[in-house]
Amino acid sequence: MRSILGHYPKFRQRYLKHIKQHKGPDNIRQLISIPAMAQLVYTTQDLTERAIIIFLAKTGIRRKELILLDLSDIDLDTGIIYLKPTKKRSTRVAFIDQEGIEVLKDNLSTRATDDSLRALFVHKGRRVSRNYVYNIVRNNAERLGFHNPDGLLIEKFTPHCCRHWFTTHLRRAGMSREFRQALRGDVVKDAVDIYDHIDLEELRGDYLDKIPQLKQALLCQAADVDIRKPGRQTVLGMYSDPA
Repeated sequence: MRSILGHYPKFRQRYLKHIKQHKGPDNIRQLISIPAMAQLVYTTQDLTERAIIIFLAKTGIRRKELILLDLSDIDLDTGIIYLKPTKKRSTRVAFIDQEGIEVLKDNLSTRATDDSLRALFVHKGRRVSRNYVYNIVRNNAERLGFHNPDGLLIEKFTPHCCRHWFTTHLRRAGMSREFRQALRGDVVKDAVDIYDHIDLEELRGDYLDKIPQLKQALLCQAADVDIRKPGRQTVLGMYSDPA
């Protein structure tokens, strides 16, 4: 069915629009809490997987945008990220905070010093793939009970849920729609948005002020959690040593 629809882009566009307009309570993406995202990040044992998950959550970028990132695309001093051009993105600058940078540095420290691969995220000597990113998010979410592979859409947790998490929690923190739109790289449609030039430093400052701090949320839930020992925490407030 997918291949047939692919030959009829106008029909496919109308079909997808119809689906989006008729979303029921079970036909929406899952949104997890800030402590739950903290748990997902800091109980993930593999450092590459951990870095990818926090990167998706802290930047709100799409899976393809993450895969295309090279080491030279991020300034680890400022947290400014320069994204590759894609059809769906209107802006090519994103940000990540100090917490995300620390997790990323932990991952990069495990790479060989003579590693000549340009990719920011590498698995088994190669740039990570779409399936790899999808599977590591889904598998770690399933481990914590956030993802039901046989359930409804609202019971599943995929990389795209991180984009929903990013957008929603920034709104709840008080960020304006215009700033959220700019961070997401949404295509500008309204004339008022086209003529409103957003200063990048102002945007970065507001992002740093409002992006949720996962480590802080985790420690508030369970003060004696040792985040340097991934795998100990199974649910907030309950612990088990890894096998």
